[in-house]
Amino acid sequence: MQKKIPLRMCIACRTMQPKKNLVRIVKNNENQIFLDASFKANGRGAYICNNQTCFDKCIKTKALNRAFKCEISQDLLENLKENIVKDN
Repeated sequence: MQKKIPLRMCIACRTMQPKKNLVRIVKNNENQIFLDASFKANGRGAYICNNQTCFDKCIKTKALNRAFKCEISQDLLENLKENIVKDN
């Protein structure tokens, strides 16, 4: 019997992909927003494809703002973008 592969939806392009192919961004109880490499951090998580085009689309459509129900600063978005592009 094969093990079930968990799927998650990218908030930018809305495609379902295996969880390990995506990047998880978390907003914790202290309203800190950061990348979660372990996929286990506590808080509200949003998944995005590990490429620059999806992240650019996410910024343009304000998908992270909707996912976390708050306004995200431009500095934080630039920091997240640098980390995602660096990992690629």
